Order: sequence, then C-alpha cells, then structure tokens
Amino acid sequence: MEGSADRHAGGFRADTPLIGRRTALRVLEGALDSAAGGSFRFLALSGDPGAGKTRLLGELADAAAARKHPVLAGRAAEFEQQMPFGALVDALDDQLEERRPDLNPATARLLSTVFPALTGLAADPHGDAEATAPHLAPEAGTGAPGTGTADAGAGDAEGGPGPLGIARYQLHRAIRHLLEELASDNGLVLVLDDVHWADDASIELLGYLVRHPPRARVLIGVAYRPAQASPHLATLVDIAGEHGVSVSADPFTAAEVEEFLGPGVTRARCQALYEASGGNPFYLEALARKEGAAEPSRAEDTGAERWGALPDLGEITELPPAVRTALRVELSGLDETSLLVARAAAVAADEFEPALAAAGAQLPETEALAALDDLVARDVVRPAAAGRFRFRHPLVRHVVYGSAAAGWRLAAHARIARHLAGLGAPATLRAHHVERSAGFGDQEAIATLVEAARTVAPQAPATAAHWLEAALRLMPEAGPGDEDGPFPRVRLLVELAHAQTVSGRLVEGRETTRTLLRLLPPGDHARRARAVQMCAVIERQLDRHQEARALVLDELHRIPDPQAPAAVLLRVRLVADRLMRVDIRGAQAVLDRMPENAPDWQPGLRVAVASLRVLPAYAAGRVADAVAYAEAAERVFAAAPDSHIAEALDTVPWLCWTEIMMGRYGDALRRIERSIAIARATGQTSYITYLLNAQARAYTLLGRLEEAWDAAEEATETARLLRSGEGLVFGLTQQCLVASWTGDHDRALRLGEEAVGGDLGAGEWWGAMARYARGLALINAGRPEEGAVAVLEACGDPAAPQLDPSTLLTCAEMLAHVESGREKDGDPGRWAEIADMLGGLGLPADAGLVRLARAHAVRPSDPAAAAELATEAGALLADAGRRIEAGRAELTAGLAHHAAGDRDRARQRLRAAAALFEACGARALSAQTVREQRRLGVRVASPRRGGRGETPFGLSPREYEIATLVAQGCTNQQVAEKLFLSVRTVETHLSRVFGKLGVSSRVGVATALNARTAGRDS
Repeated sequence: MEGSADRHAGGFRADTPLIGRRTALRVLEGALDSAAGGSFRFLALSGDPGAGKTRLLGELADAAAARKHPVLAGRAAEFEQQMPFGALVDALDDQLEERRPDLNPATARLLSTVFPALTGLAADPHGDAEATAPHLAPEAGTGAPGTGTADAGAGDAEGGPGPLGIARYQLHRAIRHLLEELASDNGLVLVLDDVHWADDASIELLGYLVRHPPRARVLIGVAYRPAQASPHLATLVDIAGEHGVSVSADPFTAAEVEEFLGPGVTRARCQALYEASGGNPFYLEALARKEGAAEPSRAEDTGAERWGALPDLGEITELPPAVRTALRVELSGLDETSLLVARAAAVAADEFEPALAAAGAQLPETEALAALDDLVARDVVRPAAAGRFRFRHPLVRHVVYGSAAAGWRLAAHARIARHLAGLGAPATLRAHHVERSAGFGDQEAIATLVEAARTVAPQAPATAAHWLEAALRLMPEAGPGDEDGPFPRVRLLVELAHAQTVSGRLVEGRETTRTLLRLLPPGDHARRARAVQMCAVIERQLDRHQEARALVLDELHRIPDPQAPAAVLLRVRLVADRLMRVDIRGAQAVLDRMPENAPDWQPGLRVAVASLRVLPAYAAGRVADAVAYAEAAERVFAAAPDSHIAEALDTVPWLCWTEIMMGRYGDALRRIERSIAIARATGQTSYITYLLNAQARAYTLLGRLEEAWDAAEEATETARLLRSGEGLVFGLTQQCLVASWTGDHDRALRLGEEAVGGDLGAGEWWGAMARYARGLALINAGRPEEGAVAVLEACGDPAAPQLDPSTLLTCAEMLAHVESGREKDGDPGRWAEIADMLGGLGLPADAGLVRLARAHAVRPSDPAAAAELATEAGALLADAGRRIEAGRAELTAGLAHHAAGDRDRARQRLRAAAALFEACGARALSAQTVREQRRLGVRVASPRRGGRGETPFGLSPREYEIATLVAQGCTNQQVAEKLFLSVRTVETHLSRVFGKLGVSSRVGVATALNARTAGRDS
C-alpha cells in the first residue's frame, strides 16, 4: 500500500507522501484481504491526538478504492458529541440521497429516524405509536412502573409528540441490513474517524455490529484516542474476536522526523523539533509552521458533520504548550475579519456553511465568504462537500474555539440558534446552541431542549437525558402552580429517569427518581407510590434487591389505608419480588390481603392483580384455582384496551411465564405478542426483555428453535443496552437452552457459563434457571456427570426449591435419563418417583414427562415395558406441542424396542424421532437418531448440514417456506397469517433470505427461485 497524493475519495485528502507506517499498512492490507474474501472485519486504529490516525484511514480508503470497493467516510466532532449517530449520518446520508435503497416500509421507517435522506421513503415516523399510558398523575392506574415508564417521551395535549415505539435493537438490525445492501455489489468499507467523540448510541451500534457482523463483505474501520475512549469503545476489538484487528498510530522516530522535514532543515533543528513534538506528526507540523522550517503538510480531513451538542471540555486532552503557542501564532497572522469568521465557524459546527459562520460573526455573507477565501489560502479551513467548509484538523478548531472570549462565544451560539430557528431547523439541530446560550427561566429554550430530547429518546436515550438535564437546569425549583406550566418539573424528571435508565445509566436514574420523591408531598400517596415503584425497579436492575424491598415497605407503611389503590400498587411490587425469590407462600400471603377489584381502582391495577394471581396457585399445586385465575386474567385482558395493559406491563410477564409453565402456549404467545407491541409503543423497554425471554421459552418448548433463538438474541441485546444484569442473565439462559437443543454445544456452554457468572448470588429464580440451563447444556454435550451436579444445584433444597414446578419436573426426567445411562450404581427409579410426585398436577405435558422418567427407570431391567411407556410419553408430549421432548421419548422407545429385540418397532419409533428432530432443527439429536437407525440396518442419508432441510441456497426450511410464499406474491402480513407467525418474525427470516440469495428485493427472491425451478425442470 503506497501513500497517495491529492485524494478526495471518502472525504480524505493528503498532499504529501506517507512517512513510515509500514507495519500499520500491512495490517490494513490484511484487513482488506479478509473483507474481500467475504469475512467481516472490524479495524480499530488508535493513537494520540495528531498521531496520524486520519491519514492512515485515508490510506485504507485509497487501497479500498483501488480494489473497486465503495468507501463511505464520516467523523464525530468535538463540540457535537451528543448528536445521535453523527458519524454514521456523516458517512452514509449523502450516499443514501444519491442511491435510494430498496427497503420495506418498516425498515425505511426505522432508518428514517436516523438518516434525513430516507425521510421521504417512510411514512409518518410517529405512525400510530402514540403513547397510551398515562402520566405520573393521581388519576392514573399503576402508572409509570419503573424503568419502562410510559411517560418517557410520551405525547399528550401539552407535551408534544409521543414516542416512536422503536427498540434500539430493531434499529441496529435495520442498520446492519442497510450495510449489507450497500455492500451487495462490490463490498463496502465504512470509515469512522474520531469515534472517541461519538455519542453512546453510535458506540452501542458498533457493539451490536461486532457481535452480529453484517453478512456481506464489509470492513468497518474506526479511529479514536485511547485516553478519551469509553470502556465500551476500547473493548470493541476484543468483542469482535476473530473479526477484529487493531493497529496503533505510533509517533515518528527521529529518522522519520528528518524525512518529514526534508533536506532543507539541519539535523540539529530536526532533533530539537523531534524532542519538542515527541514525534507527533501534527505537533511537528504546527511547530514547523511556526518556525517556517518546512512547507505545511496537509493534515487530515474527513466526511460530513452536520449536528452538534455540548462538549465536555474537561475531558479534552490538553495540547502541549509549545504546540498551542504555535497554533496561536498561526492565528495571529489572520486579519481581524478572518479571525472573527474562524471563531464563528468553530462555534457553528464541525462542517459549516458560510451563512452559518456569517450569522455567528454578525457579518454579511459576502464579507464572510471573502474571509473564508483567506482562511482557505492559509490552510486554516478547507472546502468540503456541497459548498461547506471544515477546519483542517479538529485540534485547529479546538484552539480557534478556545481563543474566543467566553462571553462572545455565548452570544455567537445565541445568534446561530436564532438563525437556525429562522430557517425552520429542527430542535435537534438547534439544541446544542440553545444549551450553550440560554438563560435561566428561558421558556423558549426549555421547549427546544425538551422537544429535541423527546425526538431522539427512542434511538439515543443518553442524548435525550443530556438535553433534559439541560432543560431542568434552566427551570426554577418546583413550587405551587408548577403542574400548570407547559413543562411540569415532575413530568420532566419522570422522562429523565426513563431516559437515563434505558441508556444504562442506572445510578443516575435512581438518583433522579429519589429527587422526584423528595419533590412529591408526603400526602400525595398515588404519585409517590408510582415513583417508589419506578425506583424499586431500577434498584433491581442494579442488583440491589434488598434496597428495593426496603424502599417499597417504607412507603407502604406511610399510607394510612392498607386497601387504598396506592397501597395495593406497592403490594403488587412486593408480590413480584417474592415470586422472583420463589417465595410462593409469601406472595400468596400478600395477595390474600388484596381484593380482586375495587370501585376506586383504575383498570391498570386490575390487570396487574389478575396477572399475579395465577403463579402462586399453580406453584402451590392448586391447579384448578390456577386455571380459573388464568381464565379470569384472559377475560380481563380481552376486555382491556392497550392503555390499561400498558399501565401493568411490569406484571404481565409473570402471567405469560405461568401460562407457559401450565402448557397454555397459544394463550401465552398471543399475550406476549400484544404486550411487546404495547411496550414498544409506550417506551417500556425494560419489560420487553422479560417478554422476549418468555417468548423464547415457549418457542423452545414447542420445538420452534429458530424463532426461539431470534427472541432470545433480541432479549439479550436489549438487556446489554439497558446494562441490566438480571435481564442479561435471563437472555443468556434462553440462548443457552436453544443452542443446546440445536446441537451447538460449544456455544451453549459458553452462554451457560456467562449466564451463571452473571448471577450475583441473589438466590432468585433467574439465577437458578441459569444454573439449570448450564447443567442441561453439559448433559447434552456428553458430560452427564457434571451436568447432573449442576442441575441438582439449580433445583435447590427440596423444602424450598429455587425452580418452578414445570422446570423441576424437567430436571427429574433428565436426571432419571442420566442415571439410566450409568453402567452400575445408577438409580433412575428414585428420580422417576420424584417426577411422579411433581407431575401430579394433571397437565398433559407433565403426564408425558412422568411416563418418560418411568421409561428411563425400567429400561435397564425391562426394555419392552420401557418402550411402551416411552411411546405413551411421546404421544402425550406431541399432543401438548412439546416436539423436542416428544422426539426424545420416541428415541427412548426406539432404543428400548431394539434392546428388547423388536427391530421393526424400533425402526418405526426412530423414524418418528428423526422426523421430529429434523423439523425442530435439533441437529445433535437428529444425528444420534440416524446413527441408531443405521445400527438397525436402515439406509439413511447423513443429517443435512446445519440441520436444515433439503432446500436451495442454504436456506432453512422456514426461510424457504417464506421465500416461496414471497415468490408467489404474498405480502409479509399474508405470509404471517398463512404460517401463523408474527410479521416481525417474517421480516427477520426474509432479511436472511435476502442475504443468502444475494438479492435486495422481493422481486429478486422470486427471480432466484423461479430460475432454479426452471433449471431443474429442464
């Protein structure tokens, strides 16, 4: 790779040969080779300010362009650190303006919230996702229940637009799909510079992309300063694993400094400049400019930056005094007008239009243009795309900005804010200038900051929190009449707590809710109860379970009427807490003090209580009561509008999980789908993780493993975004179970270890489920002794089990299976007896597992009886929809028939098992069954690679089924209805179909499938 001269591709330009960097260039070439070969690559380039990172990114872009790979480049900016996805917009938006991608409406709608160029492709971005849950008001139902408060960003008659209903994980998937499409022809190299200044949303996106790489020839190269990088950014290469590569921009050696300065500089002067600069290329250039020792080299330039926000100047790395002095000397050579325009430009934006600089400088645009000519001639600023300009290096802008007086900067920000408002610019573009210039009590400024915060909250909650904090700083303390103003302080604190929590800033969210509690008067029990509930949920997210309980109990004791709606609301929180600790008796005791309903209850409270009554009855063995409660809850839900359910989403997952435990999978899945849609529409992100995990569990039990993986993966990614340890363990647990049944044992064990490692020993159900999943993974991976120990540990004390009854029964059956496999000293009968005790609830799947455990127990001594028991078990489990376990029962029956000498019936049962495992995608069990069939002389083809059906293009059976319907002209809604899937699931599978077929549209799918059919027929 050679240094390139006078290159503009990708927004970079370099006018001097590259000095040194041979090792770095080899790394860049290797990354390009890997990407060209079809493997995603993430390249992290680190170095101090001015070390030459941007120049190396330019060399990467040059080499990519020489290979005919498209290059898109963007840069984050020092004074615009809060703008969501700023560097990505900088890189992609102009390209998207020129090349409108073929996107389905849902994806276009998601992406249009980030990329202005796609706005015209999407429908109204607010759609029908208007918030339905009430504010933190006395007349509300259960109200803002913690991290998922429906108030956050919600719209009403006085508060602006509602939330967009967009989960960040969905947006991340949409951006990955966009990158795949942009890379479909010749690959793609995406270059992002100065990402140490990128907002949290951008770093979260990069984290998602390295964990779930685009399925295309994509190379993402980022450059950052290590001292200013967040921990998440600094670990991205490690997270990327084999896809990641790092390289550092090291200082010049003394010999390289001599080469850089040229033969016109004496060796002694070269040594002095080397020592003064430390070998840093930018510092060296600045000192050389000051001394006149060399022609100024062209430093870095990158893509387009349009948005801005407040920098934290305290975090900016200080320039060495000699370099700062050199840059100031350079500025001192400017005339008064040019310096004024330079300062106004530094205030305006990283990449600015002349009119914006003129407004900041209070000059006619003609004078500003003349000054810009002078600044370009002196290489202070450089022309950029579409009539805009930018400074030759971020450090130059930093010095220019700092050279202006503080009062003048404040006024310049105000002038630019007014100019943008006059142009009708959105609040997100004006917010950082307003923040820097607004005075205390400025209602217009408060309105701008709140509007900007609500606009970006779904995609970038950290930025929303920043702007809400700025708005609150401009507001007086709450007092009489505060609720009557356009922006009640209490309401904004609720929104702030939500934004802080969903962005993972849990400690700050907790402090905000405590501030909220201090503001609410002691007698305002209704709103205080909801604020306490919010704070308690955050405490749980911080793994502070005892503190959460203490907070709820303390507030409960302050309410004089124990039957008041506020008291019932807090008891709902206590019931959920006891259920999580598998304290069934304690939960029932609290429920016994609560009526079924009351005239002064709001509907949301009735939904919450109905949701919680089922599990204690089921866990106590009162199945008839549990069924009656479940049916009553179903009636409540059927009659309730979404707004009522939105008020109770913290309790709905308990009902869904209990229905799954009881085998009511259809009811549970319908409720989960509806509740997830409500949670997204009302911004209650934290509850989505629990709902998705319940969905994954139901799909796993039903043998719908691909859909289970999708749900569990989304749950895990959402929990990572929330930084929720509890939610993450839940998601990893479900992923572990799915991976184990699909036969990906290495992955299952890794996920299980991570899940168990995330359990902080709180003694709660979710931690026990993680240990159970790891034990199951060990057993399925061929390590039954270790797995049995882990499963036993998960079950806990028989007198106080840590798992729910359905999982305990599964454990007993699995342990009977392990014991039956021991050559001697095995005691499967003990576990069959335990299974018999646990399975006495009369539920169909339970009866099947009991018979399967008995089959394991008698198989060593009476294989014929074991075969009959296992066959009965298979029929019961199949009727209950438990396909994987039905397949295991059929496999057990086949092995038992073989041991009893009945080869024909053995073949019959093994054939049934093979069909079930193939349909579910249970690869390891399918392979085991095929081996047993061959032992019986059955000629069977090898299990298809990846456990997939005999379908073209490497599609899974489900993907091929969807692709066929799409080729027939069906819409996603029609496909979903035909296959009994959600539209979201259809869209997920269809995106995979696009990638595997190498197409970007539905027409492409039809063409590919029709061409194959025609070729086969001929």
